[in-house]
This record gives sequence, C-alpha cells and structure tokens, in this order.
Amino acid sequence: MIRTLLARAGLVATAACAVTLLTAAPAAAHGADAPNGTDYRTRVTGVTPARPGLEVRVIEAGARLELTNRTGRPIEVIGYSGEPYLRVGPDGVYENSRSPATYLNRTIAGDTTLPADADPAAPPSWRRIDDGTTVRWHDQRALWQESAPPAAVRAAPDREHRVRDWTVPLRDGADPAVIGGTLDWVPPPDAYTWWAVSIVGMLAVGALGLLAAAAPAGARALAALGGLLVVGGAVAVVYPVGRELDAGAQGVGGVLVGLLGGQLWSLLTGLGAFAAGAYALARRPAADFAVALAGACLALFAGVTNAAVFARSIAPVPWPAEIARIMIAVTLLTGAGATAAGVLRLHAASRTPAQTPSPTRT
Repeated sequence: MIRTLLARAGLVATAACAVTLLTAAPAAAHGADAPNGTDYRTRVTGVTPARPGLEVRVIEAGARLELTNRTGRPIEVIGYSGEPYLRVGPDGVYENSRSPATYLNRTIAGDTTLPADADPAAPPSWRRIDDGTTVRWHDQRALWQESAPPAAVRAAPDREHRVRDWTVPLRDGADPAVIGGTLDWVPPPDAYTWWAVSIVGMLAVGALGLLAAAAPAGARALAALGGLLVVGGAVAVVYPVGRELDAGAQGVGGVLVGLLGGQLWSLLTGLGAFAAGAYALARRPAADFAVALAGACLALFAGVTNAAVFARSIAPVPWPAEIARIMIAVTLLTGAGATAAGVLRLHAASRTPAQTPSPTRT
C-alpha cells in the first residue's frame, strides 16, 4: 500500500514538472518575462512639465514602465529614433507598427527581429492594442542591458551606485514632455545565509517525522506539520498575488486573470498545501502521504522557482525585499521539511508489521 502511494506521488510530481515546462513557453512568448529578482533599482522621478491626470510608475521590479493617461487628451510615447511609438488617449491604446521600438520592446532583452517595414522615418501606422487608458512596456532607456555590471560596480560591488539618470520623451499634442527617472545598482544580499537558514529549518521540520506515529508525540507532530503546511500554503498564495500587483494588475478580477495566466502552478500549490495541512490537522487517513506530496510541490513550485530573491536586492513584489526573502525561506523549509517528515512516517508505517487477530479457542 505504501509503495503504491509513493509510486503515485512520483508520477504526479513528474507530470506536474512536465506540464510546467510545457506551459512556460507560451507565457514567455506573450511577454511575461518579468525577472524573479534584480540588483538594479529603477525609479520614476516624475513627468516634466507636470501633466495633471498623467501617471507613470515602475512595475515588475523595474522591467516595465506603466503609463496611465486620464488627461482626456492623447499622449504619445516617443521611440528610440524620435519616432511616435505608443499613443494613449480616451479612444484607447495604439502602437505604431512602423516604429522599431514596437518590436524591440516586446522582450526585456530587446532581441526581437525587426520586420522589413519597421522604419522610424516612415509615417506612423497606428494599430489599436487596448481600449483602456493604461499601457505597459519594456524600455531600454530605463534598463541595464549589458551582461556585466558597470565599471564602478565592479570596482566597489558592496556599495550602492547611481548607474544613470534616464529620460523617455513624450508628446502632448504639439507640446513635448519627458518622463524622468533613475537607475541604481543595489548590492545583493548574502544568498548563502538565506540558504543556510532554509536548510536548517528543513532539517528541523523533517525531524518531526522521526517521532513514532502511534505515540502521542507522533500525533502532535502530525498536527504541527499540518499547521506548518497551512502557513506555507498561505504564503505560497500571497506571494504570486504580490507579483501580480507589482506587475500592474488592477482589482480582484485583474489579479485573478494574472494568476490564472502566469502564476497558476504557484496558486494551485499553495491551495493544495493549505488543504493538505487541514487534512493533517484533522488526522485523516493517508494524511502522511498528503503531507509528503503537498510539501514536495510547495518546495518545488513555490519555493525553488522564486529562490532567486535570496541573491537579488530587488524583489518583484510591492513590499520590501527582506520580507520577500523571509516568505520564500518559509515556503522552502516548510515544503521540503514536510516532504521529509511525511516520507519518514510512511517508511516507518511500511516497516510496522500488520496486527493479526489471535486465533479463538474452542
């Protein structure tokens, strides 16, 4: 029985990994290439001259800019060669199919091949892409595109550095305007410390599986594992919600659409861990199997996939990066520890001889 459950757990985990890899490509193809963390802090300092009703902010840990136009007038974003690139107004959002920026800004790396008709000197050819008043785009002027950090950073990597002040030109009718901002290098944290804390926590949680399941201490250990999975599941749900908010999602509907489109596995993992924790707290049959499987999924799909924040100073969430690192450490130690504890309990149960009834005397 135990071997059958473990075999099924392996099949489920393998299938989940395969589906994750298969669904990752379409998401990236649609521009969902927000980093899991970065050491470059992008900020918007304002629009000059000020335009009441025009708001610009940084989203996705600096990967994209977001412009919202409530002025009642069309505002144009100017491309890299001085050509009209985007137009945002009361009638929706338009992109100029002749602008090279339309294609270069589709990925954060700016490595899209330009079509033959991409000509910044040609008259604009506007194509409507949204009916709202908000547009989001990658902009190379606000990013550091080189693989190596700047020379000043290489000389003193333990200090914060101003990389550059950047500008993105706008046009309000015939009047020019400019989005101003800054790009800074922020020293990353010590990833080894965070991994050490996570591993020690994993071992501590996993040690709960050494307590005999039939003893009162074993029952309390199962309840503790259930409580930890509930906490880990909640964290695994909150973190992708934060990523969607940082990516510009508006309202409950916008967050749900983003979760279902790009954060589905993390969301399902969190909900599954929460359910498995409640199952263990209720001391249901096969609770050890549920704890082991839910813990493995939690560690893999909500912990390891977001562990880049251990080595990056800027996290893609709307709260401090230190809190983001604590959340991922909790997810990892809870998930991996619960897996180890569940497997130990299953192994102990498989070695316990079945109780056979004593023969009755006649």
